[in-house]
Amino acid sequence: MDFSKLVPNVFYQDITDGLKLFVDCLEFEVSYNELHAPQRFCVLAKGDLRINLFEDANLAKEHNPEFRLVTNDIEGVYSKVSSSHPEFLHPNLNTVTLRPWGAREFALTDKQLGIVIQQW
Repeated sequence: MDFSKLVPNVFYQDITDGLKLFVDCLEFEVSYNELHAPQRFCVLAKGDLRINLFEDANLAKEHNPEFRLVTNDIEGVYSKVSSSHPEFLHPNLNTVTLRPWGAREFALTDKQLGIVIQQW
């Protein structure tokens, strides 16, 4: 088997929370938009990355994912995020930290999910 991409589905009670984190803070772009549909949905893109955001209160209560975004410039990402959107910094990992497994990481959180930014 050969896989080339992982595309997570993230469910929000209010999809605008996800847009603030991914579009405003992490600079993803909306590449497909059903934000005015009765069941709000969009696809976000940044380079080869894709994330599907859904507005579904019931599923949002059941799914609280955490995932990692790997970068080659963790200091640059941290500097930009911490100055523009410090409210997303996770209280338990709010600075770039060398982890025991050898990666440098910091974390973000919003009302729905956790994101670890990581550089090996």
